[in-house]
Amino acid sequence: MRVVVTGTPGTGKTTATERLDREVVHLNDRIRAEGLDSGTDERRGSLVADMDAVAAALDERESREIELVESHLAHRLPADRVVVLRCHPDELGERLAARDESDETIAENRESEALDVILSEAVEEHGIENVYEIDATERDPDDVANEIERVVAGEREPSAGTVSFLDAVSL
Repeated sequence: MRVVVTGTPGTGKTTATERLDREVVHLNDRIRAEGLDSGTDERRGSLVADMDAVAAALDERESREIELVESHLAHRLPADRVVVLRCHPDELGERLAARDESDETIAENRESEALDVILSEAVEEHGIENVYEIDATERDPDDVANEIERVVAGEREPSAGTVSFLDAVSL
C-alpha cells in the first residue's frame, strides 16, 4: 500500500513525516539526488520533476507492506491513500518568509492554498474516497504526525473539502 503526504510548500509535510517511526521517501530529495528531473524552471529557479522517471524509480524499490511518500508532488503518483496537509495562507506566508522564499513564491503558494489547488488535484486524481485532509495551521507537528499514522492504520475516515481558506482570498 502506498500512502502519500502532499500539500502546498510550507504546510508541514517534511516536519510531520520526520516525526513518524517509519521510513519515509522524501521525494524532493530523491529527485535532486538521482537526477529525476527534466531541467530547471528558470522563472521559479526550481527543478522540474520528471514524474514518469520518479514513478519508475519508486516502482524499482523493494516492495514494502506500506510505502510512505512525502512531497508537494506526491499526489501525482499512484497511491492508495492521499493525505493533504493544509495551512491558512497567512500562516503559510509566514512560514515561507522564514525560509527566505521570494515574495513571488510566497504569493503564488498562498493563492494556491487559498484556492485548494493541491486538494482539488488529489481528489481529481484519486477520488474523494481516498483523500484525507488535515488542517496543520495551529497543530503541533507531533499531532499532525499522529493523524498521518491514523490514516495509514485505516483509523481515520476520508475527508476532503472540510477546510476552507477562502477568507484569505482578496477579490
